[in-house]
Amino acid sequence: MEFVPQKGNVIFLGTVGVGKTHLATALSYAACLEGHSVLFADAIAVVNDLMAAQKTGSLKNAIKKYLRPQTLCLDEVGYLAIDHGGADLLFQVISQRYERGSIILTTNKPFKQWSSIFNNDSTIASAVLDRLLHHAETVIIEGPSYRMKDQIQT
Repeated sequence: MEFVPQKGNVIFLGTVGVGKTHLATALSYAACLEGHSVLFADAIAVVNDLMAAQKTGSLKNAIKKYLRPQTLCLDEVGYLAIDHGGADLLFQVISQRYERGSIILTTNKPFKQWSSIFNNDSTIASAVLDRLLHHAETVIIEGPSYRMKDQIQT
């Protein structure tokens, strides 16, 4: 749990069903047990929340919600593409958390494909990755889907 006080990040990267969310949840829970504040959120839910707040003029407060905890767990980054406005908003959160708070992140996309997540904007993707990876441990998980383990192999 040293990464939390060091304001580092943990990234779980792997295909569908390999346990990324399960591991992120367990790591978040362990951080809570050590007295650290944690917010767990689906990446698209964060984007949608920030976009709604922007429309109502409450963006500053909405961003604070994601900056406040010592650890922000962003689940499923890359499962759905984010439009330009959403990419800008998610960048703001990640950028403002840089060296101020830790991030646990799960993704199914290799880093080379991250521009596809951010509306094919390689500049935003590079800036996000620059901040995330600077103080990060990346855990690559390979293997078959846990959900499919009981399916008959043909």
